[in-house]
Amino acid sequence: MSTSTEISAPAGREPTAEIPPPATRPRPARRTDRVAYLFLLPWFAGLLLLTAAPLLGSLYLSFTKFNLLQAPAWNGFGNYVKMFTDDPRYLQSLKVTFIYVALTVPLQLGFALAVAVMLNRPMRGMALYRSIYYIPSLLGGSVAIAVIWGQLFDNDGVLNAFLAFFGVGGRSWISNPDTALYTLVLLNIWQFGSPMVIFLAGLKQIPQELYDAASVDGANAWRRFWSVTVPLLTPIIFFNVVLQIIQAFQAFTPAYVVSGGSGGPSDSTLFYTLYLYQQGFTNLNMGYASAMAWVLLLIIAIFTLINFGLARRWVYYEDR
Repeated sequence: MSTSTEISAPAGREPTAEIPPPATRPRPARRTDRVAYLFLLPWFAGLLLLTAAPLLGSLYLSFTKFNLLQAPAWNGFGNYVKMFTDDPRYLQSLKVTFIYVALTVPLQLGFALAVAVMLNRPMRGMALYRSIYYIPSLLGGSVAIAVIWGQLFDNDGVLNAFLAFFGVGGRSWISNPDTALYTLVLLNIWQFGSPMVIFLAGLKQIPQELYDAASVDGANAWRRFWSVTVPLLTPIIFFNVVLQIIQAFQAFTPAYVVSGGSGGPSDSTLFYTLYLYQQGFTNLNMGYASAMAWVLLLIIAIFTLINFGLARRWVYYEDR
């Protein structure tokens, strides 16, 4: 019995073609899907075993007392209550990290945007200049650079030698609680290559006709920058702001190397991640460290949501 149907045509017209019934996907397509899932299987396994399982495990440990040597003992919200009521070093780590984020993100992005605008001009050897400016981002996160950075700002470092040339007395910038954090801020600003490249890619997408039209209207270079470049670059600025805030909250290596893992002097460089490391792997308070990790995740999520909420007021998209 045929499952197809035939549509009868009116008199004087030829009958239409047969309409096949709804059918399932052909076998080659189903076979292709199975092959695709087979290739995705290692990724799914990594997601479950290396991300989801440890994430849920740390959430459980955050409600326990666990020192890696004994079985976890349920502690309820004790770890979270202790953070804000009975741990002044935790509050100090929050303070240091918020100051670091508030200083490094706008300064680094402002410097990166200025360099990107400069490198967007036609000039011989521009590809070489872009590569040179990007090098700090490749090296800045390494332990070796952090060690060299500490030597630069030490009592007998290059900075003090430069100041001595002009008759200005220096200090040990790393060992002084009033200046130690700002040396790490400078180190992060120096690593401006990644946001610079992203800004440069966004600048390449702005039509030259808009600049020409602004020039015809009498706009100078500064007015063209604020009236043409910045509005059309706001999606890129928004992306860099979100990305750099997340990275700044997770900063660890510079503070660990420069302070020798102590967060000194006087906890002036005690980043949140550094204190988390001390609690988890120095003091073996893994339950407390897990709770700190989840609070950090919550802080980053709140800042990200705030950025997305505020983006509606200042981010400009051409299709809107």
